[in-house]
Amino acid sequence: MKELTKGDKILIVTVIIINILALWFVRNAAFNYGEKYISIQVNGEEIKKITFDKNMVGKQIPIKTEYGYNLIEIGDEKVRVVEADCPDKLDVKQGYISRVGEVIVCLPNKLVIEIKGEAVETEIDGLSR
Repeated sequence: MKELTKGDKILIVTVIIINILALWFVRNAAFNYGEKYISIQVNGEEIKKITFDKNMVGKQIPIKTEYGYNLIEIGDEKVRVVEADCPDKLDVKQGYISRVGEVIVCLPNKLVIEIKGEAVETEIDGLSR
């Protein structure tokens, strides 16, 4: 096997740098969300939609359904479960979630808390049509 020349090494480094920059651009452009909000679902149905607001920071919202009880707390652009009547309390142990797509699930209480975002149209959307 031949050894890499100086030109080969420069080419490899250049390709790696271009790929990293392309991934960074796509991540920032494609996953650009205008307004994040909390979607609270019980048994597959959305029961509450809470937008992040400075007035909501520190508020606790009880979720009482026929399946069980959970108490959620809203932080600064984040949310967590602080109390639950389920036996394992995995949802409480999970802590805060803050990014679009992150989810807290309490299976015994059939509760799903998800961070969602309103998509902002970008040039990539316009080009892909």
